[in-house]
Amino acid sequence: MRREAGARHAPPVAIRLEKNLPIASGVGGGSSDAAAALNGLAQLWKLDIDDISLARIGLSLGADLPMCLKSKPLIARGIGDDVSPLPAFPALGLVLVNPGVAVATPDVFKALSSRDNEALPPLPKRLDFHAVRNWLETTRNDLEAAARSIEPAIGEALKALKRADAAFARMSGSGATCFGLFETGNVAKRAAIAIRARHPDWFVAATRSMEVGDGEA
Repeated sequence: MRREAGARHAPPVAIRLEKNLPIASGVGGGSSDAAAALNGLAQLWKLDIDDISLARIGLSLGADLPMCLKSKPLIARGIGDDVSPLPAFPALGLVLVNPGVAVATPDVFKALSSRDNEALPPLPKRLDFHAVRNWLETTRNDLEAAARSIEPAIGEALKALKRADAAFARMSGSGATCFGLFETGNVAKRAAIAIRARHPDWFVAATRSMEVGDGEA
């Protein structure tokens, strides 16, 4: 950012980060931290910088920086640089579970058996809980098999989510965090409590997806 703006317009800063997510957990924590820093610096320095330039700077830090800079529900294509924000998306109850292990993304990509895979199917026109769940059933995470071969505990996290009656469960990103989909935020909170009671040493958090437009929970 300083190289882009010039040192005269971008004086030195000190940044303190409070980390509340597991390291190397596959949920874009580091990338969202970097995106927040870029957005914050652009405001602090009052830079006249457009979204395209900001995304270009972000892409130099990681493939998922452009989507984290948008910070809203979207579809990402390519390596993550081609992003299309969604006009509507419902607030969905979610539980994130990490079995206390870190999985390095480069190791997961090295373990991939195939890198030539089909694209995502199109989203349904009407997006509510049931439509999103049914759509997810037709999709896949191509990194999951590779990550599970490195860290079998990912399978235990998925089992814990299903035991807690998740309507859908899958590994997030390159792992090892997994997510479960629940019909409401309150159901997700109760599921998180149950999983935490069985696995007190795991990272377990209930949350909700960001609602956009006329999305329905």
